[in-house]
Parts: sequence; C-alpha cells; structure tokens
Amino acid sequence: MAHASHQSQGSADYMNAYARAIELDPSLDAAYRYMSIHYLKTGLPGKWKPLIEQAVARNPKAHIPDRGYLYMWFYRDFEKAIADFNASDSLTPQFTDAPFGHSVDYWRGLCYLGLHHPQKAIHWLDKHIEHISQNTGEDWVEVDAFLFRGISYKDLKDNKNALVNFDKVLKYGEGQYADAHYYKAMIALEQDSLQLAQLWAQKALEDYQNNRYNHRPYVESIRQLYQSDYQRLLDKINHERHKKNIH
Repeated sequence: MAHASHQSQGSADYMNAYARAIELDPSLDAAYRYMSIHYLKTGLPGKWKPLIEQAVARNPKAHIPDRGYLYMWFYRDFEKAIADFNASDSLTPQFTDAPFGHSVDYWRGLCYLGLHHPQKAIHWLDKHIEHISQNTGEDWVEVDAFLFRGISYKDLKDNKNALVNFDKVLKYGEGQYADAHYYKAMIALEQDSLQLAQLWAQKALEDYQNNRYNHRPYVESIRQLYQSDYQRLLDKINHERHKKNIH
C-alpha cells in the first residue's frame, strides 16, 4: 500500500501495486477503492462497480458515503447517492460523515437540487450551513453552499432569500463569483432594474473569464453555467435597454 501511494494514479505501477496488495491481503478495503477510482475516471463503470462494492463490503462505514459521492458526480444517480448518504447516517449516528471534504448534508442538498426539489435542497443545505456556522463561524462555510441555497430559493421564486444567499457568496468570495452576479442580474432584470442588471451581468462575465465560477474537475457541476449563458443574459438585458431607450 505504501509503495502504491507514491505512484501516479492509474499508472501501471499504481494499479499493479494495489493488485499485489490485495493478493497479499484481500481484506485491504482501501486498495479496492483506490483501484476503482482509476476505472471510474477513465469511463469504465463495469470495472469500477465490482471494485467499489468490494471496498464497501469490507468497510461500509468508510466507503458507503464515498460511493454516494461517486454516484452523484460521475453518474448523476441522485437517488442512489441519497440512499448511500442516508445509510451513512445509520452507520455513524454519532457524527456526520464528510466524504471528499463536505458533509453528507451538503451533498444531499445538491442531490435534491439536481432532482429539482428545491425545498428539500434548502433543508439539507440549512443543516450544513448551520452546523459549520455554530461550530466555527459562518465565514468558514464554503461559498458554494450559499450559491446552491440561493439557486434553490430562486427556483421557488423567493428572490428575497435568494439575494441574501448570493450576497453571502460575494461577501465571502471577495466580491468575485460569476454565478452569484449572474443570478443577481437575472433578478434585477425581472424587477426591471435594467442598469443594475447590466452591471451585474457584465461583472458575471468578467468573473467567468477570470475563472471565478462554479465548476469541477472531471465532471460538470450542478447548475454549471457557460460563457454562452452569460453572454445570452447580457444580450437580453441590452435588448431590453434598447427597447426602452436606456443608455
């Protein structure tokens, strides 16, 4: 295992080292997991699934929440992901698991947003944000938690609470986050505040071009926006300004 951890992920030495570790000790749950990730990232689910299941069978507490995360991001199978996150609560009732750096409450919130259940998304994101805020302070909450909660409120047409969350994204993101400016521009457009809408939309496009936006490695993020989305919104605002002869 120690030798394998020093190899490049997915290299022949990496895979051979973990295969050898399993040969010597079939109970090494982490070895199955590490081998499985390579197949997942290279688009070979038929090889990923048996290996991750071997890891889960040997150490469910460690690998069920991990499997939920992988179902969520690589396969967009939100139902299976939620089932795994719920199972992790039963396996570790004394604490909240945090696969890949974020709590299962956070991941559940994103799953429900992906399933278009904004009220449930808000419920789990509230739990995540409140837990961190009470323990270490609101400024320790990752800005994406506020972004996704804001989007959930926007889906519910609750622009007041949506704006509160988008403003928190910008407060803790040093004033730069394309998605937050984008949704603020959308709300300003809906409210016929065209000058403000143009200001936010232009800022959103600049933030995007500066790589300050919601995205992830390997996979598309939940509700990820692209340059065409920002340009389309800016064009729409400029069209409305032209119609009303606002310069």
